[in-house]
Amino acid sequence: MDTTDDTKNIRKDGFKQNNSKNILNNLKSNYFLKILLDNLPKNKSLKIIKYNKKFQNRIKVSIKDYKEYSEHSPIELELIPIKNKLGIFINIPDKEEEFFHIYFDDRKEEINRNHLNEKDKIKTIQIKIDYQIISFQNLFKQCKCIESINCKKFYRNNIINMSFMFFGCSSLKELNLSKFNTNNVENMVGMFYGCSSLKELNLSSFNTSNVIYLGYLFFKCSLLEKINLSNFNTNKVVDMNYMFSKCSSLKELNLSNINTNNVTDMNNMFSECISLKKLDISNFNTNNVTNMSYMFSRCLSLKEIYISDFNINVEANITDMFLGCSFELEKKISDANKNRRV
Repeated sequence: MDTTDDTKNIRKDGFKQNNSKNILNNLKSNYFLKILLDNLPKNKSLKIIKYNKKFQNRIKVSIKDYKEYSEHSPIELELIPIKNKLGIFINIPDKEEEFFHIYFDDRKEEINRNHLNEKDKIKTIQIKIDYQIISFQNLFKQCKCIESINCKKFYRNNIINMSFMFFGCSSLKELNLSKFNTNNVENMVGMFYGCSSLKELNLSSFNTSNVIYLGYLFFKCSLLEKINLSNFNTNKVVDMNYMFSKCSSLKELNLSNINTNNVTDMNNMFSECISLKKLDISNFNTNNVTNMSYMFSRCLSLKEIYISDFNINVEANITDMFLGCSFELEKKISDANKNRRV
């Protein structure tokens, strides 16, 4: 509904005066909230819509319906910067500044910049991101002055791209993504690339059922010791190249629920995981993989590898697949593929 010429008729509560009868006729409809949203002027940014028990009872809308439409609410993040470290704390895409609202500490006034100055003495940075944003690509890329990011609210499911989101966040020690909504994300390439101070990462809340690209996901997370991928759904994933490469502190990795049926690229997937002692990939289906070059290269501590459906495609690139690994490890794979090229 076009609202550009009707802003004069908007009451303080957000209703259009000339449409109040139509809206009242829809009070019992589950689509009431949508009608209300459609009748708001653009400059209101839907901020006046807040859940209220009395309001809910009056319009007969369930909390489920409310949550559906509350996808339009801002995403809320809380950042903790490193003391006395200047620099960018968020990368706002060009021409989208109006959809990012930044506040320092508990101040109410909005800050119109994305970096810390020499005189800034702040403990927290609050960021609200409006519903118009559908991509988080490069959002915190090379933001080296942040040591903690906590996602406080994230009802929306319209984000489709999180590639390189935390790329190069080398000072990041704490990352709470338990409320992240990744239902429609397709691209997670390099999402945590270079988060070299993270020791633990819990992604058990992630819904990855629509993700296609996971290449470089944890590349160079050199201090990472634990990764929780217990709910990862990788049914649509085609790319896992460099996924765990250079996770040099990783001692164990549970991949029991990882589906590789559609994966075509695994080159350098575990390369230089020098602390990994054993690896169970017995559930891996590698029939469609065409690139396995350097897949386990320089896994210096890897002694045990459990395989079952690990078949090497006759046309696959297996250049230096076990470079730097023990002869016993290479033989184990070779014996399982006697009738195939190794």
